[in-house]
Amino acid sequence: MFQAPQGNQQATIPPARARATAVADTRDRAVHRPGSGDAAPAGKGRDAFFDNAKYLAIVLVAVAHAWEPVMDGSRATRALYMFVYTFHMPAFIVISGYFSRSFTGRPDQLKRLVTGLLVPYVVFEVAYSLYRRWAGGTPDQAISLTDPIYLTWFLVALFIWRLATPLLRTVRHPLPVALVIAALASLTPGISQDLDLQRVLQFLPFFVLGLSLRPEHFALVRRREVRLLALPVALGALVFTYWIAPDIRMSWFYRSTSAEELDAPWWTGPVMTVVLFGCACVLTAAFLAWVPRRRTWFTVLGAGTICGYLLHGFLVKAMDYWALVPAYDLATPLGRLVVTVVATAAVTAMCTPPVRRALRWVTEPSMEWAFRRDAPRLPRR
Repeated sequence: MFQAPQGNQQATIPPARARATAVADTRDRAVHRPGSGDAAPAGKGRDAFFDNAKYLAIVLVAVAHAWEPVMDGSRATRALYMFVYTFHMPAFIVISGYFSRSFTGRPDQLKRLVTGLLVPYVVFEVAYSLYRRWAGGTPDQAISLTDPIYLTWFLVALFIWRLATPLLRTVRHPLPVALVIAALASLTPGISQDLDLQRVLQFLPFFVLGLSLRPEHFALVRRREVRLLALPVALGALVFTYWIAPDIRMSWFYRSTSAEELDAPWWTGPVMTVVLFGCACVLTAAFLAWVPRRRTWFTVLGAGTICGYLLHGFLVKAMDYWALVPAYDLATPLGRLVVTVVATAAVTAMCTPPVRRALRWVTEPSMEWAFRRDAPRLPRR
């Protein structure tokens, strides 16, 4: 989802490799602009497929969040919620990893990492804390930058994953290593409150998977036979989810707790880590198989998904803080339909270019005053 461009190569690189890197560099820059990731304006060089995928994924994220307060008493809604939760964030994270392949830790990339992830995290962490104080009726609630509120954890996670990218790229078999780390995290209680490290570690394999992918892998899932196969696979997964919906705890899908904290045997943590990873990969591939490849009316919205992600939480939390579900009888079939439509329309509006421009001061601030102008030219030791 986010991409860091190449450039400023050292003079010791052989000319042939330097030319190849420059060509790849130019191609990468043309696809997606780094920084805040989604705040960059859509241009002719952007790949419509990825913008379409990001928009559709953010709609699923917002709708699933909106279903949470109204799914009690409805097995079908709970099954849909579990089905979407299996792959909506993994799809986002895989795309994020794919566009992080060129991150090497150069000064300009580190600057964009701070302005595009760290600054939005601080601003929205404080904003959500103040919102909880005001609307949630907790005026004494402390504001902590080490305990992410609601959806801000993703910015912290992406910041950490990006910093670890050069190391992950040097490992011979990074995906198995990431799965082992995620499995061990599921056995480690008590780390969820510190920068939401439980989620950071348990979702790490999806980011590493994105780092390992190449354009031909995405071309593979867009083949006609894969698209046809994706339909029965998704339908079968949905039926299976409906069958197990009453008996499985949703916390497994959140990946924010350990097996011990779920009162489960220790071995279920690693088993569920591998099982959910496999299910998420299959459903992510099925989702990507049906993402349009051409430009559509919502392609331009794919460049603003960071705004939709950060803003829709205020609307969803209002349902809880102001008790909108019982007040408007939203826990009914008609109410759930209204919630779905409103969530879709709201997050769509939040991804539009005017909203992106209005939030650019926080999603991709310049902050030239905070960085050395000669930083890109500093010699590497």
